[in-house]
Amino acid sequence: MSRLKEQYQNEMVDALIKKFGYKNIMEVPKLDKVVINMGVGEAKENHKLLESAISDLETITGQKAVTTKAKKSVANFKIREGMPIGCKVTLRGEKMYEFVDRLINLALPRVRDFRGVNPNSFDGRGNYALGIKEQLIFPEIEYDKVDKVRGMDVIFVTTAKTDEEARELLKQFNMPFAK
Repeated sequence: MSRLKEQYQNEMVDALIKKFGYKNIMEVPKLDKVVINMGVGEAKENHKLLESAISDLETITGQKAVTTKAKKSVANFKIREGMPIGCKVTLRGEKMYEFVDRLINLALPRVRDFRGVNPNSFDGRGNYALGIKEQLIFPEIEYDKVDKVRGMDVIFVTTAKTDEEARELLKQFNMPFAK
């Protein structure tokens, strides 16, 4: 079992019950899934770029990535409906805890000029989104093999009802929120 999951079950649940006064253990918010999404806009001219983005994402998460396709045609972006323009991975369970652990304790501290993540990126329903500017902050990515610096979105989906509860949950996971 991953270190973070044990920590959640042994310490965080009690701390959250103390803070919000839940009556039932099932009310305690938990991490439901983590979705990592990489939009590769340049994939419309060059399909190799999408393949390298997918392999990067699979290296980081240790799970197979799915290509995402355009939902609408947009003439200004020269995109037709159904064109592959990105990739995403949905992590649950053990792999999710492993990833969150690596993200918070290894990757985020390696960001240049890092002052913490935006504390206001909650969506009003207890989910948190976070943008990463480059995939190089993950130790699994080899610097020499990178063809292009790509960013990604990491979305934490929690079972929390409010943003306040979700913020407290992520704080317990040591998420470095900017003051």
